[in-house]
Amino acid sequence: MSRPDATLTRDEAEALICRALTASGVSERNAGSVARALVAAEIDGQKGHGFSRVAAYAAQARSGKVSGAACPVATRNGTARIDIDARDGFAFPAIDLAIEELATLTPEAGIAAAAIRRSHHCGQLGAHVERLAERGMAALMVANSPRAMAPWGGSAPLFGTNPIAFAAPRSDGQPPLVIDLSLSKVARGKVMAAAKAGTTIPEGWALDADGNPTTDPDAALKGTMVPAGDAKGAALALVVEILAATLTGANHSDEASSFFDADGPPPGVGQMILAFDTGRVGGAGFGARLETLLGAMLAQDGTRLPGQSRLKGRAVCAEEGVRVPGHLLEEIETIAAAR
Repeated sequence: MSRPDATLTRDEAEALICRALTASGVSERNAGSVARALVAAEIDGQKGHGFSRVAAYAAQARSGKVSGAACPVATRNGTARIDIDARDGFAFPAIDLAIEELATLTPEAGIAAAAIRRSHHCGQLGAHVERLAERGMAALMVANSPRAMAPWGGSAPLFGTNPIAFAAPRSDGQPPLVIDLSLSKVARGKVMAAAKAGTTIPEGWALDADGNPTTDPDAALKGTMVPAGDAKGAALALVVEILAATLTGANHSDEASSFFDADGPPPGVGQMILAFDTGRVGGAGFGARLETLLGAMLAQDGTRLPGQSRLKGRAVCAEEGVRVPGHLLEEIETIAAAR
């Protein structure tokens, strides 16, 4: 009989993931960083970046594909660029370091960049830029990932789903504006989550290895993702590839090993985060002008701001806790017990 779903507090969920990761050789510090990111993604509705990732992360830490004890290193490169070597560890500790460095450098330089290399899967990008927006900065982040999407007109995967996210602070204590999207029609993590749950995916998300539309998530993972916006999405994936990998010194998507299994060398992908000092805007100022723009948008019937669903998820968690699917709870508890 399968394990029933359960509801945990946020702290309980993070502690459970920490136990699974530390049992797999991940340091306490890094396990905490990873657990916070995965639970936050689950709460925000990004389930492909949440509990479903724990088993793969733990297996990779055990095999050495990811260095569970790696401490990222930051080096200033010019007046407004910070290079961060994730040292083949998890991405989240490197991103934590990048955010702290950018929070210091951006007000000084007006604009600053953190270039992360030798990195790993970085989850929901929106949550990372949101942290900078909460400190008063606008931020843009791009990341490359192992190949999963063909260039437009091609048939073999070359680019990752290569997500992009943007966040900006709002006035009067309102939550930041957050825009987070994959350059495939949907994030590949959603396909992985469907495969774990044993459910189908909608037609139009992906193609199988023969280039045919498929609703089978396992076939989709062996094939290619459909780009968002067709040729335009494929072109933007190339832009992200250059920013996140070519400019950071990271592996290109077609050089990176899979995020999903424990085989092969570290993925070695990259992320680029750009932060902007919003206090340097003249006239009415950034906050007032942004609210004018958003107000004009919302004045049209049927519109809404991007990223609002994450706020609903957080409100539900605050009242009820975070729901953990039974099959994933059993999987994570088994890993945590295997010391």
